[in-house]
Amino acid sequence: MTRKKNFALKKSALPFILAFGFISLSGCQTLSSLFPDEPTASLEPFEAQPETVATHEFNLTDGDNMVGSLAAINTRENDVLPDIARHFGLGYNDISIANSAVSPWTPKSGSRILLPMQFILPDSPHKGIALNLANMRLFYYPKKQPDKVYTYPVGIGRQGWNTPMGLTSIVAKDANPSWYVPESIHREHAEKGDALPKVVTSGPDNPLGLFAMRLGFPSYLIHGTNKPYGIGMQISHGCVQMYPEDIEVLFKKATVGMPVRIIHQPYLTAWHQDMLYLEAHEPLPKWAKEKAKLKKQVLKQLHDISAKKSVDVDWDKVERILQRSDGIPTPILAQSPDVAEISANATQLKHPGQFYDQPVAGELKDSDWAILVASFNDETKAQQLATMLNHQGPIIPARKIQKDDAYQVIAGPFKNKTEMKAAAKRIKMDFEIVGEPLKPRLTSVN
Repeated sequence: MTRKKNFALKKSALPFILAFGFISLSGCQTLSSLFPDEPTASLEPFEAQPETVATHEFNLTDGDNMVGSLAAINTRENDVLPDIARHFGLGYNDISIANSAVSPWTPKSGSRILLPMQFILPDSPHKGIALNLANMRLFYYPKKQPDKVYTYPVGIGRQGWNTPMGLTSIVAKDANPSWYVPESIHREHAEKGDALPKVVTSGPDNPLGLFAMRLGFPSYLIHGTNKPYGIGMQISHGCVQMYPEDIEVLFKKATVGMPVRIIHQPYLTAWHQDMLYLEAHEPLPKWAKEKAKLKKQVLKQLHDISAKKSVDVDWDKVERILQRSDGIPTPILAQSPDVAEISANATQLKHPGQFYDQPVAGELKDSDWAILVASFNDETKAQQLATMLNHQGPIIPARKIQKDDAYQVIAGPFKNKTEMKAAAKRIKMDFEIVGEPLKPRLTSVN
């Protein structure tokens, strides 16, 4: 790419979190690290199986602390893992670590995607809300339904803006909240050349979404988001974010005064149907130095359970699970099935045709404003960038177009020059790419 194409793409640009439309103060990744190699293996679609499976609401039995089941789905053309994750109540972290060999934004058609919809409940009271930062998942225990648990993926505070831990409560609930921008965020955006108002009222540009629940920790909320594809990531300034459809449900169920317990438990164990399970997640960066201690604690816990139940644990398998940290509850007794076998036996789901709220870029006409965002020799990289733009919040419509021997990423349509310039500013902010404005070809410009 050269300047003569009238746009600039910084080689150090496109940090992973920015791909989702969030400002990040952490290090950047190169284009090569952002676009991983696509695996060659894929599976042919199975004949249609069930279309639905439990995703959020699960029954609880006395003494049981694992719910849900593993499922799988085969991809079709233009499917991406974030859309699949959202449709089935998973976060980006859930689906990406369980399918580490698959490119999240450009999976090959016919790839079998494991849906890790089996969860070990955190070791905390079954009361109110428990939020496990380690797997970025919230568990809600309704007071009037002791035999139920609801679970939702969340986005949490990134490094330097960590979500606080401890016991607190919901102190207020706000529908259609206004966002009073903290001074620290004002400064952060100003450094990027993006001046923010003091107050952002309810609407598509409000990062709080349509519902917010204030916690006893000052300035911290559980709220919706206008950037749903960051759920399952460390992307916020400390607040807990939920998919818009999930916060709406929880907002109606939760009550002021309800306890909220925020914990960090990367290693979870469960005794379920006469089998011992281990679910492992990589500790968050804040706890990286405590990893050996956390491993030691879970190994002691497993030794205690095996002694109490008089069962033999496959300790080599335990070590493999801890190293893999893929978030999949895996049986660990001697001669129990490994992850490959339980994944192969996951319930195969029928493709829904269209995933929930899956973004679709509108048709680009000669009368529309547009932006030449970038040009690649690699078709896959062009497709990935176009897909990421389509998954910004709000959407920046984009598509890949072949021109001669190159693949261009064109953003649009935009109704007018003002809308186009606003999109160009967001692309520069979020991707560190300076695009080339493309004027309408059939009408006078405005």
